[in-house]
Amino acid sequence: MSMANLARMAQQMQQEIVRVQAELDSATVEGSAGGGAVKVTVTGRQELVSIAIDPGAVDSSDVDMLQDLIVAAVNDGLRVSRELAESKMSAVTGGLRLPGM
Repeated sequence: MSMANLARMAQQMQQEIVRVQAELDSATVEGSAGGGAVKVTVTGRQELVSIAIDPGAVDSSDVDMLQDLIVAAVNDGLRVSRELAESKMSAVTGGLRLPGM
């Protein structure tokens, strides 16, 4: 394989990575906890966008439970978002894990 071909392949991969990153910027996923009592929306770049809390989950005598549900929902949303990002990037890099991706 010539250096020119290698450079062209690297450039194509870079363009594809940029495209996938833009796709992840606009992608959203949902995480939830408590059977859907708390739902969160997270971007493909692992940024929390929104939190929705079922009014039935709000009990002023058990704030700790609500806090735990929020943490669990956020962690679930972040996990789903990471899996989405890893899946999309793996398709571009052939499974090669690149730093910062």
